[in-house]
This record gives sequence, C-alpha cells and structure tokens, in this order.
Amino acid sequence: MIAFFVKRFFQAVVVMFVISLISFSIQDNLGDPLRELVGQAVSEEERQALREEMGLNDPFLVQYVRFAKKAVHGDLGNSYFFKKPAFEVIMKKLPATLELVFGATIIIILFSVPIGVYSAINPQSWFSKTVMGLSIVGISIPVFLTAIGLIYLFAIELNWLPSYGRGETSNVMGFWETGLLSADGLKHLILPSFTLASIMLPLFIRLIRAEMMEVLQSEYVKFAWAKGISPRRIYFVHALKNTMLPVITVGGVQIGTMVAYTILTETVFQWPGMGFLFLEAVNRVDTPLIVAYLIVVGAIFVVTNTLVDLIYGLVNPTVNLAGKK
Repeated sequence: MIAFFVKRFFQAVVVMFVISLISFSIQDNLGDPLRELVGQAVSEEERQALREEMGLNDPFLVQYVRFAKKAVHGDLGNSYFFKKPAFEVIMKKLPATLELVFGATIIIILFSVPIGVYSAINPQSWFSKTVMGLSIVGISIPVFLTAIGLIYLFAIELNWLPSYGRGETSNVMGFWETGLLSADGLKHLILPSFTLASIMLPLFIRLIRAEMMEVLQSEYVKFAWAKGISPRRIYFVHALKNTMLPVITVGGVQIGTMVAYTILTETVFQWPGMGFLFLEAVNRVDTPLIVAYLIVVGAIFVVTNTLVDLIYGLVNPTVNLAGKK
C-alpha cells in the first residue's frame, strides 16, 4: 500500500506539471486580459507600462517559473475580474459543482445497476431490447438539448420544477454552501442532475449489461449452477461482484469527466458552479481564473483515479496495486 501511494504521488506530480504547463501556455491565445482591466480609453503607452508591471511581456519560461513557484504554495494568481485569489474564487464555486456531480452519480447508480443487471439476465425480453434502443438514442443526444427538453416539459409545461439557479442554500462548517439541506435546494438540483446523468447513464447501462452477460458465461458461474446454488445468489453475489470490477474503473474516470461536463449543464440551468464560472472567465479573458480552473479540475481527476485504484484493490484482492510481479 505504501509503495502504491509513493508511486501514485510521483505520477500525480508529473501529471499536474503537464496540466499546469498546458494550461499556462494557452493563456496567450485567449485574448488580451488588459481589455477587461482598463477598457478602451487607456492609451497604448499606458497599456504597455501596465503589461510590464504585470510581467506579461516577459518570456514564456520566465512567466511559467514565476507562476509555478507561487502555485506550489497554493497561489494561482489573482482574478482580474473578482480582484481576489483565483483559487479562492474557484473553491467558493466548487461545492455547487460537486453537489451537481453527486446528484448525477446517485441517479446513475440507482438506474444503471438494476436496469443493466435485469437486461443481462433477460437479454431477449422486450424491456431489455427497449432499453438498448433508448440507450443508443441517449448517447447520441447532446446534453444541452436534453436540458432544454427537460426545462420545457417539467418547468414550463408542467410547472413542477424550477428551471434555473440553485435555490435556498445553507452554510455548513462555515465555508460550504449546500442546497442539500432544504426542499427548495433539492428541487433545484433535480433537473440539472438528470441532465448531467443523461450523458453517462446509457453508457453504464450498456457496460453493466455487457460485463454481466460475459460473467454469466464463465466457468465458475456454470459450476455454481451445477451445484444447485439459488439463482438470486448466483446473480447478485457471484456474478455481480465480478461485473462491478471494470465498472468501478470506468466509473471513477467518468466521475472526473462529469466535473468537466458540468460546463454546459451549469450554463443552461444558470447553476453557480465552476463550469459556469469558467465560461464567464473565458468571455472576460480572466486568464488566472482559467488556469486555476484547469489545474483544479486536473487535480480532481488525479485524486479520483487514485481512489478508484484503491477501491479496485479492495474489491479485488488479487490486484497488485504497487505493480510488482
């Protein structure tokens, strides 16, 4: 276990270095940040003086080394628009995004596991064939189109659910604003969560069905049938456990991907999370905020993948986490 964490730590350092380098290198292609800072009324001489003062005219390597030294201490620069540390601004929006991903993850688990297992056990049933057909449609529909359809049906036509915002929130532990503790907050979470879940739900249903069908054809399952073990135990103890091993691996990666996919969902629903903040930062050419967002999302990917490998090792003790022979 110690060897696993040491190996993962050095891998994380390399990955975060690459992410920071790429994130920092694209900022010059996003536009002139001085446009938002000073507007159009400032003379060219004043602009150049301000660029010199901010270090924007320095060579790329000099700028990156200066940024990296501060980033090691948690300083990712100050947002041009908010006039605050970019990391602080990102952290303020992080709870909303994580709650949205959490809601979508719960929906995916609640629907994909039973539907996928049933479809694997009864592959020729009309329900299984219908689910497989709908899953292809679900994978093909863009997330923003799903969001618009849900808003039109449940917010406009039926008037059951709110269509934008986060609703009523409560402060927990002095720094975490959550909407999970109020009925209004939960109502505001439903539509965005189903929209975000619609990206991954068809994928997981098909993945669980395919893995379950493959496991059911394995020799040890046939031997369990020959021993007269009850179907319920064969399906939900012997087969399902081995079915979930690749699902856990893919699921961990996809949870990290959903953090990035929240951009469109948060924009359509005006959800005040990191994705919505990122688009605003791009429009304002707020480069410190853009770089901070990319680094934080990259860190979430690294942490998520590490936890997935750890859980995979706990579920399947035969896996050697350290990678030794």
